[in-house]
Amino acid sequence: MKNRTVFSIDQMNWLAPVAAAFLLCMATGVSAEPVDKPCAAGAERLCKSVKPGEGRVARCMKEHENELSPGCKENIVKLKQKKVRDVAEACKADAARLCKDTQPGQGRVLRCLKQQEDKLSPPCKEHLASQRDRR
Repeated sequence: MKNRTVFSIDQMNWLAPVAAAFLLCMATGVSAEPVDKPCAAGAERLCKSVKPGEGRVARCMKEHENELSPGCKENIVKLKQKKVRDVAEACKADAARLCKDTQPGQGRVLRCLKQQEDKLSPPCKEHLASQRDRR
């Protein structure tokens, strides 16, 4: 069976702008849980009076971004990159189907997807909703 490319390079170019927009608009993916060792000390020091849940600790950490350790900042970048990859992968087919005429860049594809939320595949819808819930 011959390998066939489903999407052209131009159609795949939506991934980078979606990723950039997502990084700009989503709150930091920081957890105050001890499992997140690079950020646990910073969360305890900077946000100990913040009640965990509903993204409150992440917002607090975002507010104190300049005070975070280099290891925590690096961890946040990695978490964001993973989340962006997960959303981009989950929504790739939806973006190609629903937003094919949308010019990539400045969050246009992400806005297009959000405007057509009722038509999104379950995996894409779940990933977008989970990111919205973490803000």
